[in-house]
Amino acid sequence: MQEQHHGNWYAARLRVRYQESDQMGVVYHANYLNWFEIGRTEMIRQMGYTYRKMEEQGLLLPVTGLDVKYHKPAKYDDEIMIFTRIVAFSGLRLNYEYDVRRMTEDLAVQFGVGEQVWASDESLPGERLVTGSTQHVWVNGDWKPVRLDKAAPELYSALEKVWLSGKE
Repeated sequence: MQEQHHGNWYAARLRVRYQESDQMGVVYHANYLNWFEIGRTEMIRQMGYTYRKMEEQGLLLPVTGLDVKYHKPAKYDDEIMIFTRIVAFSGLRLNYEYDVRRMTEDLAVQFGVGEQVWASDESLPGERLVTGSTQHVWVNGDWKPVRLDKAAPELYSALEKVWLSGKE
């Protein structure tokens, strides 16, 4: 793995759906893992890439590790922002970090929908609910490890640029 530092934060927005919560209106803990995936997918999309395009190139990015810390519960109908950034990157591996936050009505209006990026050291808006990280490895269709820089140099360059975005 290359040296450790943090790329800039990318944001994805969602509203908590009824089926994501229990009878008390609290989001079921496993749903945050789906939200992490939404964060990763939207970040890649904002970079001008898609998971479908990666798969068409014969690349898969399975999760090999996961860490989650629950701070406060999200509730039904909350306006949520999932902040995602790259924290480690190499030709073989990719690690993400997440900060899931509840947005007040005024913050939701202020930040709206769209491609927003926060500097890696900038304080994020909203109330922190869940933080976490996932670790991934690049594999081909046979689940054999591949070097991204060799298999998809364009994607490698795009990810490296995003990862380095938070570096001074």
